[in-house]
Amino acid sequence: MNLIVYDHLRLKEIVRPRKGEIRLGEKVQTIPWDKHKTWQKSLSDMPGRYVLLGLPEDVGVRANFGRGGAYSAWQPALSTLLNIQSNVRFTGEELIVLGHIDFTSAMDEMKNLDMHDEKSLNRARVLVSEIDEMVYPVLKAIFDAGKEAIVIGGGHNNAYGLLKALSLSMKENNQKEIGCINADAHSDFRPMEGRHSGNPFSYAFHHQFLQRYAIIGLHEIFNISKVMDELIHNKQLQAFWFEEIFVREEISFKEAVNKAISFNKDLSIGLELDFDIIQNIPSSAKTSSGISTVQARQYVHWVAAQSNVKYFHLAEAAPVLSHIKTDLKTGKLIAYLVSDYIKARNQINK
Repeated sequence: MNLIVYDHLRLKEIVRPRKGEIRLGEKVQTIPWDKHKTWQKSLSDMPGRYVLLGLPEDVGVRANFGRGGAYSAWQPALSTLLNIQSNVRFTGEELIVLGHIDFTSAMDEMKNLDMHDEKSLNRARVLVSEIDEMVYPVLKAIFDAGKEAIVIGGGHNNAYGLLKALSLSMKENNQKEIGCINADAHSDFRPMEGRHSGNPFSYAFHHQFLQRYAIIGLHEIFNISKVMDELIHNKQLQAFWFEEIFVREEISFKEAVNKAISFNKDLSIGLELDFDIIQNIPSSAKTSSGISTVQARQYVHWVAAQSNVKYFHLAEAAPVLSHIKTDLKTGKLIAYLVSDYIKARNQINK
């Protein structure tokens, strides 16, 4: 399964204690070692509601002709998150740090592939399909345990494994329809030409793992005509464009988010955030014209507080691409977003 399960000793190496303060990493849970139990059974028995998982890979991004670097979000995000304050607003006791999936083999093979060579490109897209099969069973175990997943790192290709896992887990509980809300400059609904970061939602839709899909903040200049036509005419899809929200001001940002929430009403949904929609944040497709960090936080809060969310996926942040040698702001932003998500979910799960 390639899952590296963390224990408290591993987290202790990351947490920086300070006298008179309590760090989140001192309160979070990890899977207890028990020779009589699998990690899946232990997870089911644990009281925490939220499960943190890292996906340090960028194979799907590079298979889509994008810039690598999405593998680098997990470690700084985890380090920052574990060192924020545990307090009455967010104690950390409700969070289980599961670990990360090891993609070393796929990442190493990717180093020797040239995306301008057709044979290499085809192999890269096979690797993405193999990553799907590594991601899916871990996430399904989380959903089967009745937990919500918080997934950090990797390309947006991993949305397919998330939606497949959620859909199959929900179907076993007689819930058939799955929705998704995604804040993204790109639809990631490209043709099914082989798996990559540009088509996880089209594959999920085709395989009936996704029934309704709303996207907020699409950039008109970065979405192909064929996909734009489908977004307009397919009633199971809903799109709100960056230009209509922020340039032409035909609809407000909050109204667009609320419409996306209503579109997915009564469905179990995935909450997606692609960092390429946030202005000047290092990502696989960094933008100079995007939403602010505050608006990203508002988006997460609004959806998490008003929807039946089953997972939160923070995709394509790439701090390694920052021009700053030690980029701390990306990890800090992820920590803000994760805490915003959990606090909003806690409000409605009381």
